[in-house]
Amino acid sequence: MATNKTYYIEPREHGYAVVAENAEKASALTRTQAQAIAKAKQLNPDKKPHIARVEDTTKGKPDKFRR
Repeated sequence: MATNKTYYIEPREHGYAVVAENAEKASALTRTQAQAIAKAKQLNPDKKPHIARVEDTTKGKPDKFRR
C-alpha cells in the first residue's frame, strides 16, 4: 500500500530503520541498508527515501541525509 509520506533510512544497533517523517516509531526494521531502501520505495514508490550518512564525505557529514 503506497503512501505520500517521506521516509528516512536510519542506522540502528542491529541494522536499519525505515521511519516516516514525523513518526515516533519505525515503519520497518531491516538487516541491511539496501533492504531498508527497498522497503521505503515499496511504501512510497513516488518519493526517494532520505538516507542517513554514516561517514564523512565531500558532500556531507554523518548528521546529514542524502537522497
